[in-house]
Amino acid sequence: MHAACQIASPPLVAVTTGEPAGIGPEIALRASWALRHKTRIVLIGDWRQLENLALAINPDIRLSRLKTTMLADIRAQCGTSFLPVLHCPLSQPVSPGHPDPYNAKAILNGLDIAIQGAMDHHVDAIATAPVQKSSINAAGIAFTGHTEYLAEKTQTDQVVMLLAGLTASAANGQPRPLRVALATTHLPLSTVPAAISHTSLLQTLHILHQALRKRFGIAEPRIMVSGLNPHAGENGYLGTEEADTILPAIQTAQQQGINATGPFPADTLFLPHHLEQADCFLVMYHDQGLPVLKYATFGQGVNITLGLPLIRTSVDHGTALDIAIQGTGLADAGSMTEAIRIAAEMAARQQLVATSTLQGP
Repeated sequence: MHAACQIASPPLVAVTTGEPAGIGPEIALRASWALRHKTRIVLIGDWRQLENLALAINPDIRLSRLKTTMLADIRAQCGTSFLPVLHCPLSQPVSPGHPDPYNAKAILNGLDIAIQGAMDHHVDAIATAPVQKSSINAAGIAFTGHTEYLAEKTQTDQVVMLLAGLTASAANGQPRPLRVALATTHLPLSTVPAAISHTSLLQTLHILHQALRKRFGIAEPRIMVSGLNPHAGENGYLGTEEADTILPAIQTAQQQGINATGPFPADTLFLPHHLEQADCFLVMYHDQGLPVLKYATFGQGVNITLGLPLIRTSVDHGTALDIAIQGTGLADAGSMTEAIRIAAEMAARQQLVATSTLQGP
């Protein structure tokens, strides 16, 4: 995950600032400023809020205000001594810690601009600060999450939510990647079993396999798959989804050249020796695997959406309204920094693959 990618021109990452009443604008600004010498970045958010934050965080931060109509020419507007900001004005003043549903449209407008910019190749990747789902829904806009929104906007039938971070290896104590993918995303627990099918699991395994190869540079990815039920069903005594659906999907994937194994009991899936044997873990639902990953990597983890026709990363946490209400300077920008860095790294790797394909053997 930390391998360097050498390219002629650094990738351009569009960074959306998320919920304005949360920590998103602050961590997006701080992370972008810290990384400006390593990759090109454009911030998408409310200019006035970001300008005020810059003054409060670090008077040396320089911002350049741009109109959203300038997105097509954004590469020429990037520099290392300043950060370009595509201005998406908010409808209402911001009260830290108190989201205003009247700002929901502006938040989604910024996200839409980033998505379209990536689809039109004006930017190479997007990294998103967290949004407040409840506030967007309170505005009368049905919104489950970034992952589902991106799938809808890009007309992608199936996407995979992957969280990644570094954890200590029991073998030598050195940090190593921990990657956890989800078979289902933001669903009520009661609906999860019906959402898991042979077809969807097989497609998820294909998306994972291809992404691990192309975007993470892993030649032969190893994927360990969890069961759904306690003890992976206990031979049918605690559930039959493993025998009826999960195992057949794994077997089909194996026949199609994917190195997937399982299903394993989720409570022992993340034992240290498994970390040495797997490049990615696929779990059946959100709270089956993410508590483990967040415990091991929280504050440095990255949320990555796979299967999209664009590169998208995000933080491993929410809007942290409780921190935002206490004032500027308390938020940890580590996860946002990693999200931008990994987005740029993935884009660089994709550019290298594209260049190699064009040049041929």
